[in-house]
Amino acid sequence: MSTLSVNNLLGIKNLHKEDINLIFKTADNFKDVINRPIRKVPSLRDITIANLFFENSTRTRLSFELAEKRLSADVLNFSSGSSSIKKGENLIDTVNNILAMKVDMIVLRHPDAGASTFLSKHIETPIINAGDGTHEHPTQALLDAYSIREKYGDLKDKKVVIVGDILHSRVALSNIFCLKMLGAKIKVCGPSTLMPKYIESLGVIYEPDLMKALEWCDVANMLRIQLERQKTNLFPSLKEYSFMYGLNKARLDSLSKQITIMHPGPINRGVEITSDVADSKQAIILEQVENGVAIRMAVLYLLANNLQK
Repeated sequence: MSTLSVNNLLGIKNLHKEDINLIFKTADNFKDVINRPIRKVPSLRDITIANLFFENSTRTRLSFELAEKRLSADVLNFSSGSSSIKKGENLIDTVNNILAMKVDMIVLRHPDAGASTFLSKHIETPIINAGDGTHEHPTQALLDAYSIREKYGDLKDKKVVIVGDILHSRVALSNIFCLKMLGAKIKVCGPSTLMPKYIESLGVIYEPDLMKALEWCDVANMLRIQLERQKTNLFPSLKEYSFMYGLNKARLDSLSKQITIMHPGPINRGVEITSDVADSKQAIILEQVENGVAIRMAVLYLLANNLQK
């Protein structure tokens, strides 16, 4: 398989295992590119990509922009805060106006779940979902799985626990879909009030005890508490949450084996994870960031290949 089976990256659920393996294989090549003295290739020369961000972002937005520039694409950056959205313009009108400027691909982040899927039904231009509400964040899941693959060589039967605000996390959902497709075993951990009612129907196990979850796993992916999405208080306080579910060095050192620590960012140090854990040798958080550029280069390149056929 040398091409993706899809023309958009809307979610992990739309991919096949062969698609993911192709993205990883392509990312291997691009990781070599970004670590050499000349970090640019002409793969997407004369391709124009619009980054449409209707939600705040640092890592994802910069990672996509850098990936696009490393591939020699022309880049347009859009922020809803300074756009006609503030004047009442809707999503489709905004995008159609941008497409009229001869844009070839769109990277979309939006606060509403399903926004990228909705948009894909109204335009033919390829769309990459950079996060839509509490739905999916496919490139984050791909870079997380790629980072585990890089660390362990294979994901089959690797034990991964996702800790934190599962209820509001698009990262958790995409990770579950991706890791299961690649043969990993998954548990989720956190307060029951932050667990979706359907969680075990996804083929994962809920473990309410953090230490039991950490003893079981090979990899712990620590998620932040998304207070901006919570409409009611779902736990007593951040201090209480940190006491029950925060990962500190004492807890990490008490385990019977070394585990790998991941975090999708942004980190709330002292809440879900302490600085001495985030900055420890067991953490691969910065490796995730580096791999994010390679993964996004791979996705952009492969979708652009479909575009040119």
